[in-house]
Amino acid sequence: MLDILIIGSGPAGLSAAIYGKRANLNVLVAEKEYLGTGQIAESGLVDNYLGIAEITGYELGEKFREHAEKLGVEFYEGEARQFEPQTDGWKVHFDNGTVLETKTVIYCAGAAHRHLDVPGETEYSGKGVSYCALCDGAFYKDKVTAVIGGGNTALDDALYLSEICKKVYLIHRRSEFRGSAKTLENIRKRDNIEVITDAQVASISGEQKVNGIILKDGQKIAVDGVFVAVGMIPQTKGVEGVVSLDESGYIAADETGKTSAAGLFAAGDVRTKKFRQVVTAVSDGANAAVAAAEYLSHFAK
Repeated sequence: MLDILIIGSGPAGLSAAIYGKRANLNVLVAEKEYLGTGQIAESGLVDNYLGIAEITGYELGEKFREHAEKLGVEFYEGEARQFEPQTDGWKVHFDNGTVLETKTVIYCAGAAHRHLDVPGETEYSGKGVSYCALCDGAFYKDKVTAVIGGGNTALDDALYLSEICKKVYLIHRRSEFRGSAKTLENIRKRDNIEVITDAQVASISGEQKVNGIILKDGQKIAVDGVFVAVGMIPQTKGVEGVVSLDESGYIAADETGKTSAAGLFAAGDVRTKKFRQVVTAVSDGANAAVAAAEYLSHFAK
């Protein structure tokens, strides 16, 4: 039986694996993607991770995985579909029929960005289309960008980008915003933010990189970058009914990663929290591994 089964090999999962391995625990990382390293691989450039001035997300993810492999962390390729509590731990059922037994689980399956699903979005992802203003906003200094969305993330992104960009379009498909009224008030005070409501993006255009968006009414807007902020989809289907989820579907867990289910911990973007970045995912993974080790020490007694 494993000591810790980690679901997901993104920054949170790999950090948990490293801390678990250094505690001399029997650790296995299960990942559905072949040699996957999580969402970080989609980031064109990361320049806000301490100690590394500039690196692609793919390269950073590879460094995380290489570190774990160097410590002897073992990996299993498969998607966890069902978590069955036992008196001495968990049985985890995978899509290929495999069942693994473990004393604890650290669930790091992450959250996926909700997409617009319009022509040009996939083609120009990382070439002008971004899902993280905090990550990529600095690359658009004195340029023109558009933020798509109407929630708090979209409003915060628009304000943040207005400090960097020459002009920011905030485009929302409805007339009313779901985000903070105070933030919207601050947005309307910014001369370089243009709010466009009752509008939907039909396509994203470009030549090797983004050069504009086309709205469904036919309006064309020239932009250098498009920031999509229409929500996230937490990857929690496998643990529905097993642990408590918040109203948005994220796992309710504290800073230690402890959930409502004994011996099951959550770390990274899948956990309820405000700030989702690579640095917080790494921190979550470490905290969850330490909490799991403490749980195991009591369990042994």
